[in-house]
Amino acid sequence: MKESKKTRRDFVDKSMKTAMLGAVAMGALKSMSSCSSKEEEGETMELMTTDGDIVEVPVSQMQEVSAFDDQNYNVREGIPNRKFVMVIDLAKCKNALNCVESCNKHHFVTGENAWIKVHKMQDSKDSAPYWMPRTCMHCDKPACVTVCPVDATFKRRDGLVLIDTERCIGCRFCMAACPYSIRVFNWSEPAQGETSEITMHTGHEGPHPEYAGMPSVKGTPDKCDFCPHTIKKGELPHCVTACPNGVFYFGDKYEDTVSNGEETLRFSKLLEDKAGYRILEELGTEPSVYYLPPVDRLVDFEDGLEQYNEFQSVDKPDLE
Repeated sequence: MKESKKTRRDFVDKSMKTAMLGAVAMGALKSMSSCSSKEEEGETMELMTTDGDIVEVPVSQMQEVSAFDDQNYNVREGIPNRKFVMVIDLAKCKNALNCVESCNKHHFVTGENAWIKVHKMQDSKDSAPYWMPRTCMHCDKPACVTVCPVDATFKRRDGLVLIDTERCIGCRFCMAACPYSIRVFNWSEPAQGETSEITMHTGHEGPHPEYAGMPSVKGTPDKCDFCPHTIKKGELPHCVTACPNGVFYFGDKYEDTVSNGEETLRFSKLLEDKAGYRILEELGTEPSVYYLPPVDRLVDFEDGLEQYNEFQSVDKPDLE
């Protein structure tokens, strides 16, 4: 199964244009004011300003700046000056389940402990059914973080809500507090495959798994983590790149940009044009996951039903 799109790194290319602006582009624009017309000639690069305007900056006036200080990166603190968000387009979902399979494979999750669930939804017997992927909402005001007695569940500066299994005592307060019922619990020893992707990073508080909640540990909860190991490298989460229909968009709210690997859109405009919304908005948790209504769907609901039934009959996805 192909899990990477040809334009996977478009997310980085688009992000870097705006990320470099504050530290580089504005300085370059200032330098341009004192440059002669001859000095301004040559190769230029388009950059987006904080107001959303596109400006051309001479390449000679620019210098590369990293998105963040990789050497001082700490998994509990996250990436500064970022606010990661996800948009799920229900009109595009036909229950291909590639997102579930890819997430399971790269996070070594099996069976009912899958971090992504795709549900058949129907508001009433007279309304049309549709498919709805469900994942952790990575709330800005997460109830799970508030109730954790040992700071095992924590919220990073970039908006990610993660689990530190080294601290977790398995009290399950976080599961009870989550209004979205998205967390799963490892009642037995997780049946995980080869964990060669898992690396360790030494932070200010000692060693922490790069995945924060990986590998899964018996007696602790699990949930979607927005793939911090991929976004740290400037890549999209696995569910985004695995989806063949472009259902998942991921990006930075501060940069007002999201991408599904095939197209990069302005986050605010996408929500405005497609009537984006968040689940249980009235609770005040301020989720970082937004949904687009299931209108003008790509396929009939029945097209995805057969594959859904076939997937449900398999106990554990292939991890190889």
